[in-house]
Amino acid sequence: MKIDIIAGARPNFIKIAPVISQVIKYSKIGYNISYRLIHTGQHYDKKMSKIFFEELKIPKPDFNLEVGSGSHANQTSKIMIRYERLLNHIKPDICMVFGDVNSTLACSIVAKKFNIKIAHVEAGIRSFDLSMPEEINRIVTDSITDYFFTTSEFANKNLIKSGIEKENIFFVGNTMIDTLNNNIKKFKKPLIFDKIKLSKKQYLILTLHRPSNVDEIKTLFNLLELIDKNSENLPIIFPIHPRTKSTFNKNNFLFKNIVTIDPLSYLEFNYLVKNSKCVITDSGGITEETTVMNIPCITLRDTTERPETVLYGTNVLVGNNYKKLINSLKNLFLNNWKKGIIPELWDGKSSERIIKNLLNKINKN
Repeated sequence: MKIDIIAGARPNFIKIAPVISQVIKYSKIGYNISYRLIHTGQHYDKKMSKIFFEELKIPKPDFNLEVGSGSHANQTSKIMIRYERLLNHIKPDICMVFGDVNSTLACSIVAKKFNIKIAHVEAGIRSFDLSMPEEINRIVTDSITDYFFTTSEFANKNLIKSGIEKENIFFVGNTMIDTLNNNIKKFKKPLIFDKIKLSKKQYLILTLHRPSNVDEIKTLFNLLELIDKNSENLPIIFPIHPRTKSTFNKNNFLFKNIVTIDPLSYLEFNYLVKNSKCVITDSGGITEETTVMNIPCITLRDTTERPETVLYGTNVLVGNNYKKLINSLKNLFLNNWKKGIIPELWDGKSSERIIKNLLNKINKN
């Protein structure tokens, strides 16, 4: 069984690392399984790509499509054209895609037209918000997937409701948590920690990247001002995207407690998360990591494709409701945060379940 493992963006790198390890492990003990790693180049700078490969010990990609940045249509079309060229020479048995980025959608479509089976890791998650490009990617990818590997019972139910047969749905858990468990003892203190004399549990982390939060200057300023004024004067560490940094500089944004820094590596960022008092974010993946590390998390979105982080974990949704945000921060500083539990099968063994199920399924067929 030959598998193309597709990666293109930071969340993919975190998810593929343990899966590749399991493929190598089963290959060494005599199973007929191999892979080639296709890096689409969707994230291409050192901080967002190369350093993740180094830290997570991901093997060098067999191919890098080097598509770079661009609009959704531009980026997706480039990936499709360049992946098609590869498949014209060598076809795998399975194209394995992860999550919901443009690389996931693009390679799935191309592979399906070559009659290659699609395995989707993190299938079935839904925000039910079609204004999110990721939601469109999820729906389209799942509509042509053959083997669905899910992180929760919520995802299973979403797939069943859409008409997917239960025999093709495999509830395996969360490969991001495999990577977290494999690396938690290797977390690395970033320079900023000592530079500004941070203390454990005495600072907040902020991450923002969604257009609804960062594209409108007034919205971004009001949000940051509100967080700044309600942080009990604790430092707020803000690893800032280059595009948002440009907005900061052009408009001379300056806040008393917010400290902007360049994007961090996986090991450095999660060191900060693990030792923080709280994370404020509009990311989905971070809510999974905070749930497992038992760190309070405030999500600046009205919906989430990971409801288990809210129902079972440490995450709360506040959307753009400033009153909810203020109340959540008040609860945080009153030490009145809810107690979370780790969701089912988020135990660090998800990648092994994926490969076992895939081998069993292929052998049966």
